[in-house]
Amino acid sequence: MKSHACVVHVLCKTRFKGFRRFHEVERRSVLEEQWFIQRLDHFNGADTRVWKQRYFINEAFYKPGGPVFLMIGGEGPANPAWMKAGAWLTYAQKLGALCLMLEHRFYGESHPTADLSTDNLRYLSSRQALADLAHFRSVMAERRGLADRKWVAFGGSYPGSLAAWFRLKYPHLVHASVATSAPVHAAVNFPEYLEVVWRSLASENSNCPVLVKKASVTLAERLKDPETYDNITKDFNLCSKLQIQTEMDAAYFLETLAGNFMDVVQYNEDNRGFEGATGTNITIKVLCGVMADTSLGDPYARYAAVARLMMDTFSIKCLNASYEGYRRDMTDASWSGPAAGGGRQWVYQTCTEFGFYQSTDSPNQPFTGFPLVYHVKQCADLYNVSAEQLAEAVAQTNEFYGGYDIRSTRIVLPNGSIDPWHALGVTWDISPDLPAVFIQGTAHCANMYPARSEDLPQLALARDHIFLLLQRWLKQ
Repeated sequence: MKSHACVVHVLCKTRFKGFRRFHEVERRSVLEEQWFIQRLDHFNGADTRVWKQRYFINEAFYKPGGPVFLMIGGEGPANPAWMKAGAWLTYAQKLGALCLMLEHRFYGESHPTADLSTDNLRYLSSRQALADLAHFRSVMAERRGLADRKWVAFGGSYPGSLAAWFRLKYPHLVHASVATSAPVHAAVNFPEYLEVVWRSLASENSNCPVLVKKASVTLAERLKDPETYDNITKDFNLCSKLQIQTEMDAAYFLETLAGNFMDVVQYNEDNRGFEGATGTNITIKVLCGVMADTSLGDPYARYAAVARLMMDTFSIKCLNASYEGYRRDMTDASWSGPAAGGGRQWVYQTCTEFGFYQSTDSPNQPFTGFPLVYHVKQCADLYNVSAEQLAEAVAQTNEFYGGYDIRSTRIVLPNGSIDPWHALGVTWDISPDLPAVFIQGTAHCANMYPARSEDLPQLALARDHIFLLLQRWLKQ
């Protein structure tokens, strides 16, 4: 998530610095936004402060006596496009459900505090977010006479985890959950992410990740020689002459370029166009095609061609490769700041709850140069969180939610084999009432997106299977 990581801006996003790096999804106001009076701190009875949380509603499919579907917002603005399209609405139509979507605190227009100071970000956590959901669900049920209805939670990526945990922690309020592409296990170091990227690239062409590795090693070597900086600046169309003064500078530049591949793999072939997403035509096949094109020169030259292709695709005039610039953007605490779209908030959550750092610490991955220490140092640089505090926070998260060992019922956990996040998710049935749906050949949150004719048959089957589970569970 450098600019920004399945959110209801994306409903589906999750990568370290944002689930999306270069591009923000354009906002289209489809439905009227509504506002809910929410408590600032659910865990301190003496704190009576409140704020306004944004939500959306779609009553088009509701039949009296039908269930209530609650889509959980994530680490970016809630995108009202999800109130008009998506697999959950197909289910809603068939089951006569009322549909609600609640934006996550501190993202989009849901501003609990005057700014994003580190002091104020103490109110940003998955626990507070779950309590927001619980309070919202209780008040809406009372207000609309829906207390005896069965509520079903939906979410993808980080909100997928929230959907599972909502059912786990508030079983009296939510009857069932669809927890898509949910990283339920917190981990400081997440080198498996890039191992899956290697396998996903190799599934297109076994030589593809080998060429990427060659290119990234060549580039990392050249960064040691200032004589090469003029050429690198031109090759990658940098906004200003490359300056590498610290390990952080080198790591930031190498991670930014790797991000091109990471984002494409994560969302490969996902039907994201309806969200207003650009670049959906850039797939693993396209990137591996560029990496195999000998007419472009050596692997390094092809790697640079990929970077330029991505910049053209997202209309980026030049690439900012300065860690200092990134640090400046990320420490701007105003709501109008360059990272207020979600980057500053999400990285705070990784530093204080989840880790999820996609490091190059494994030999079985296609990149080099952004080890765990680079990610951990950012927690100190941006929020004054030490490595010890981070490790303790991640251990506490797994202690609180149980990691992979979910003890609950009526939660379905879909994941895609191409999606690097499946490594922190549940890909085997835990019990008959906690089934996994592992979809070969699909990426992040694929089953949540609207169906289309070219979908893989196993994706269509997965959507049907989830519907049948919901149908059965709603009869219970």
